[in-house]
Formats: sequence, C-alpha cells, structure tokens
Amino acid sequence: MMFVKGDAPDEAAAMPDAGTLEAMTDYNEQLVDAGVLIAAEGLRPSSRGWRTELGPDGARTVVDGPFAASEELVAGFWLLQVESREEMRDWSTRCPAPVEVREVFEIDDFAAYAPEQAERERRLAERMRRG
Repeated sequence: MMFVKGDAPDEAAAMPDAGTLEAMTDYNEQLVDAGVLIAAEGLRPSSRGWRTELGPDGARTVVDGPFAASEELVAGFWLLQVESREEMRDWSTRCPAPVEVREVFEIDDFAAYAPEQAERERRLAERMRRG
C-alpha cells in the first residue's frame, strides 16, 4: 500500500492542478494496464471525518475533525498486488507524488498463531470476492 501524506492545501480541500491530475491518471492507467492496481483513492479533508477513541473503561467516543498536524494525515492511497518488494519499489519510484509504502498482512501471516481465525478470514475473503 502506498500513502500520500496530507498537507495544508489538502486539508483546505484544494484540488490538484491539471498537470498533477493528468500525471496521476497516467500513473493509474499504467497500474491498471500492468494488472497490479486493486484500489486508488483520494481522501477528503479531515474536517469531513471523525475518529473513534477507546477510553480506559472500554467506552467509545467520537471526535470530529479537523485534526491537527495535517502532514501526519493520509491524503490518498494506492493498494497494489505485486510479486515482490522490488516490483513495489519500482512502482513507488514512478509515482508522481511522494509516497510512504507499507506492506499489508496476508491471511497466511496469521495462520501459525491463530489457525481458526485465519480460516475464518479466508471464508470472509471468499464471500467478498463473490459479492
């Protein structure tokens, strides 16, 4: 998964300029053509969102945005299915925006620790694919 970090213009709901939008669309098209793109989305400002917090007593509270430190917020993401770290590194260096890359856990990563849970996750994944 690749994340684009937010900034003040993102939090002000400023749209990218035409050249940036064109570069992002070209990049997305390359990802689709290569068959590696699972999802790609831009996120609205944190002023339109909220966070849930878990208190010491287990009670949940909702905190409405906006949130401080816009540079720590995620402004958008790409989710890719690639064969290797090297392939992901290659795609990340082609991206027209600076990104942070994180690996997503696979179901099998949990199988040794909780086989019943892993099997339940496999069933859920299959249900999602069927719609």
